[in-house]
Amino acid sequence: MDIVLILTILAALFVVIGMAEPLAARLRVPFGVILAVIGILIGVSAIFFLRTDLTDALDPVAEAIMQLPIRSNVFIYVFLPTLLFQVTLGMNLRRMLDDWVPIIVLAVVAVIVATLSVGYALHWASALPLAACLLVGAIVSTTDPSAVVGIFRSISAPRRLARIIEGESLLNDAAAIALFGLFMGFVMLGVPDPALGDTFTRFPILIAGGALVGWFAARIAVWLMAMFSEYELAQISISVALPYLAFIGAEQSIGASGVIAVVVAGMTLNLTAPGRLPPQTWANMREVWGLLAHWAGALIFILAALLIPRLLEDVRADDFLLIGVVVLAAIAARAVILFGLLPTLTVLRLSPAVERSYRTAILWGGLRGAVTLALALAVTESFRVPLEIKRVVGILATGFTLFTLIVQGTTLRWLISRLRLDQLSPLDKALSRQVIAVALQTVREDVAKTTENYELNHDIVRAEAVRFGERLEAAVKTAEDNPEVADRDRITLGLIALAGAERDTILARVRERTLSARLAEQVLSDAGRLIESARSSGRSGYQQAARRVVSFGRGFRWAVFLHNRLGISFPLARLMADRFELLLSQRLILRDLGGFIDSRIRRIHGRRVAELLNELLARRVEMVETALEGLRLQYPGYAEELERRFIRRTALRLEEREYAAIREDGLIGSEIYTALMQGIARRRAAAEDRPPLDLALQRIELVKRFPLFADLDAPVRKRLVRALRTRYVNAGDHILRKDSPSRRVFFIASGAVELQAAGQTWRLGRGEMFGQLGVLMQKPRRTEARAIVPSTLLVLDETRFRRLVKRSPILRETVRKSAEKRGITLDQSLSDSAQADS
Repeated sequence: MDIVLILTILAALFVVIGMAEPLAARLRVPFGVILAVIGILIGVSAIFFLRTDLTDALDPVAEAIMQLPIRSNVFIYVFLPTLLFQVTLGMNLRRMLDDWVPIIVLAVVAVIVATLSVGYALHWASALPLAACLLVGAIVSTTDPSAVVGIFRSISAPRRLARIIEGESLLNDAAAIALFGLFMGFVMLGVPDPALGDTFTRFPILIAGGALVGWFAARIAVWLMAMFSEYELAQISISVALPYLAFIGAEQSIGASGVIAVVVAGMTLNLTAPGRLPPQTWANMREVWGLLAHWAGALIFILAALLIPRLLEDVRADDFLLIGVVVLAAIAARAVILFGLLPTLTVLRLSPAVERSYRTAILWGGLRGAVTLALALAVTESFRVPLEIKRVVGILATGFTLFTLIVQGTTLRWLISRLRLDQLSPLDKALSRQVIAVALQTVREDVAKTTENYELNHDIVRAEAVRFGERLEAAVKTAEDNPEVADRDRITLGLIALAGAERDTILARVRERTLSARLAEQVLSDAGRLIESARSSGRSGYQQAARRVVSFGRGFRWAVFLHNRLGISFPLARLMADRFELLLSQRLILRDLGGFIDSRIRRIHGRRVAELLNELLARRVEMVETALEGLRLQYPGYAEELERRFIRRTALRLEEREYAAIREDGLIGSEIYTALMQGIARRRAAAEDRPPLDLALQRIELVKRFPLFADLDAPVRKRLVRALRTRYVNAGDHILRKDSPSRRVFFIASGAVELQAAGQTWRLGRGEMFGQLGVLMQKPRRTEARAIVPSTLLVLDETRFRRLVKRSPILRETVRKSAEKRGITLDQSLSDSAQADS
């Protein structure tokens, strides 16, 4: 085929892609539906002009369209990795990890249920072998949620719901393609009735192998990108190669799932690259991938739709009945997941509650598209698949895809309107009024600064200020006097605005590079969690999300286990350093929000709401200060190093801004400016390197500062450091329970603990211990211990504690005094302990 003709057709397709998006917006139908319809029309037109006798003028173009090298391997190896990789880069994985249970369960279980439902229904209604029917089930179980997710975003549906649907669809495609490969093998080998037990046993192996290859490829890619830190185009080029090398490596080297490899590679890059690459490079990389995925998605839709007329050429009357069976079985399987499994996960508190109206929209919005057609094309191209199976698989997959695109896709907006999902709730209406009022106040301040800088005519400025002030007063009055909004909702609206201001402050710090790129994504995720929690649960949700920021997560517990049990300290040291930096950033950011409450929230929602928000903000500041002070005590000196690093980064940002202003004034040329910027870049790279946190040295310093261990000599103190184990507890966690065996003693390194026994309550703080009386008296505990704030404890077992009591007079005296407070005499117990140890 003439290369000029091929390029002309491809250029024309790009013109079609450019025109399809505004057309879809005007017709209010999903973008993919418009592309599919255009592709079908092009394919039908090409066949028509080749077979008609009316004219031969367009035959070369029609022949070129029909002879385009559209093969299944083009879709699977060229377009599919691009689409999957871009989706993973565009996701907020830190927020998606909050809902990993419903995403995994819905994705994997949905694919299996849909495959089995369609497969057995088709086997019952046709004479096809079970393997072929299950193959059809795997092909049609992939869903494209872009239409319903796009509509949900446009109607302000819960963001968490959209994330779950996106995550489910991403893994749904991967799982479905893995199952497709298994059943395709059975069909090609002529196995009519495969053993499902063996099939699903091989399924996890495909997943695990692909995940391993994807993770390894991404780690190598990140390492190479970090080596070329000054060459942005080189870094982006490496990212373009990554999904294809991961896909081919998994498929061809170990026979694993290439799709899973691409997904895991994208997730790994998403989680690790922001901390290793400059912020602007990461942003540009995501923009490049967004454009590549837009082109790939559009081309795969159009080119796949070109095949539909050919795939349906041999359709028979009874095939329509089988298409109906596939449609009903697929919708029924999807309904079981949405109306059976999802509510069950909600009851088990593993998934957010999803209203019935949203589930209905998701059910009808499960469109199928290019991936389904590409898999069907792979079946029709295989010479090892029987002809009748090729024909039926191609027709059923194509017919089902057409049904979802034309019937479901064109009526999805109508259904959402009937479900009244496109109407704002009273809270959303109030939120929009609040946004207008806050925005207009900011605009007024910026306009005042602009008019002052440009020294405009005072009369004109005064007249326009009066006019704008009237509009602002009307907007504020509308936001204040809304009778539909209760006082509780006003607090919720204020919290949403406060969390939004926090997110804006974080973004400003990221742009100024005063906030580490390593933690930027995490801090932004925390701010997003605050917004969503305030929106869904009001004050309690906001406070719960705020506590989560300063609490110890599961990662800490695993890192402590690795450090204490296996001697692997790197994860704990990194998490502790991250926690230091996170708390320092939080403290600086929170202190900037008081002015926003006084200047914005107070005017819109009144003094009472503003005072309540200031109180909530003060509690957050106190929580952060308490957690930070605990770390300062546990790791003395490290916080000061991080503060020096913050000051250096701030100074570099100010220096950079001054050089830019001098250049704009024409005082220096481009060569001098470039040299100055290169010097700043070198110093910034050095400032980005975070000082290492040596846990061993820090623990020695901590034990030295413990009053209870002040009289120990160096060798004993060194052995004690090795014997102590660290335990991190969150506020409210139980440390000791009644009637539990007395085997350990706890020393409070930071935080506070509350003890309860015999109706009395004691509170202990840093430097104190508990659990020692039960150990020395050798009786079951009668005391309960609970953490009041996030605390760090040092734990010592019974044997070593008895030895320590023998060697330390200060410790013996402290134990005796603590016992006397409770009316217990321990003189004999202490002497018995000393004699036993001697």
